[in-house]
Amino acid sequence: MPIEWTGSGPDLLLQVDRNRPEPLRDQLERALRESIRTGRLATGERLPSSRALARDLGISRGLVTECYAQLQAEGYLVTRGGSATRVAAAAHPPAAASPTPAADQPLRVDFRPGIPDLSRFPREQWSRALRRACRDAPNELLACRDAYGDPTLRDVLAAYLRRVRGAATDPGHTVICAGYAQGLQLVLRALIDEGVRVVAFEDPGDPDQRAVATMLGLDVVAVPVDERGVDVAALAATDARAVVLTPTHQSPTGVLLAPDRRQALIAWATARSATVIEDDYDAEFRYDRAPVGALQGLAPNQVALIGSVSKSLAPALRLGWILSPPHLAPAVAHYKQLADRGSPAIDQLALADLIESGHYDRHLRHVRQRYAARRTALVEAIERHAPAVDLGGLAAGFHTVAHLPVDADEQDIIAAGRRRSVGLYGMSAYRFDHNRRPAQLVLGFGNLTPAAIGDGIESIADLLQPS
Repeated sequence: MPIEWTGSGPDLLLQVDRNRPEPLRDQLERALRESIRTGRLATGERLPSSRALARDLGISRGLVTECYAQLQAEGYLVTRGGSATRVAAAAHPPAAASPTPAADQPLRVDFRPGIPDLSRFPREQWSRALRRACRDAPNELLACRDAYGDPTLRDVLAAYLRRVRGAATDPGHTVICAGYAQGLQLVLRALIDEGVRVVAFEDPGDPDQRAVATMLGLDVVAVPVDERGVDVAALAATDARAVVLTPTHQSPTGVLLAPDRRQALIAWATARSATVIEDDYDAEFRYDRAPVGALQGLAPNQVALIGSVSKSLAPALRLGWILSPPHLAPAVAHYKQLADRGSPAIDQLALADLIESGHYDRHLRHVRQRYAARRTALVEAIERHAPAVDLGGLAAGFHTVAHLPVDADEQDIIAAGRRRSVGLYGMSAYRFDHNRRPAQLVLGFGNLTPAAIGDGIESIADLLQPS
């Protein structure tokens, strides 16, 4: 379907050359034919009026009218009374069918982890915050010159993260970024400037984060995670001078970094002049106790805390923050300036408004209750339909780990689930060694209703039973 351009008439890039011996009308006809044949002008697309095109090209309107009439006679254009001149359907013969890969069928139930309840994005509150930001923003703000980010948002975030995450915050060392992925890149680039060449990652852990480090030319080493979090002794045995962690709710296993390992980790970072990059991805959603404070609050000079609204609001907002160690902050801001000249100023002000007004806290309380209900629905569905499966990592967030029977084949179960229109995701994708066992599924439930959760588990229950 062609785009319906609004206004008095769409602009069209065509050229005529008065210095050429070819008549102007012939040049114009040839240019229009070529634009239609090559698909630059699509079937049904509206052309400029003869008056507008004549004015733009500096030629007579009569010449354009004659050109349009000729192309209409040839079947390239069509004109109806009271309507604009458009490209005729017959001007574009159907293209020969080319083989294309078959698209995946839409999933009836998708247990994809890491997706929040998108239906509960606070559209009304966000739109009001945007309107207030547009209305009240000073003209100077629209220049978007501060690579650190809008001062108002940095002040609001400093107060908020002190209050709810126990973070040691300083607006002067805070950089606003386009979500966690960019924040990680910025911090790693700053660390490379300081001579860091080896970065450790949790195993299992997010493969995309490891890919970012590899893309930047860093050597990546694995550090195992057990039921008490990352193995700090194994970390100390590596050459790493930086480590990327999810200490509050390890992704994907869901374990909490034990208190003694927190202390050991800080001691390691201090002794080695190393940096801990803390991924604070879903700390707002804890069910067994009050949220655990950020590791950064214990050692702000050693820990770079990166957070975002991707889990709390929606990934599409692309807004996050870096609480940087003081010595890294100028380099982090410098690379942010080079990357994109700063995050969108109006969106930053809207987020500051949403937090300061209390709407952000109210939204989190509301969705936390919904996730708790979905967590309960998942536990009950497993107990009812697949009681042999143990669930882990349920203390926080909106995903769980399903421990499959010892004889289960993870990839076979995932493939069989997809044939039943149920999306399943395996732990092997998070491991450095994809062939390692045991077989486990990472089940996300944030964007599923309790009814869909029950339906999905019932559909695959037989796949989860011991053979």
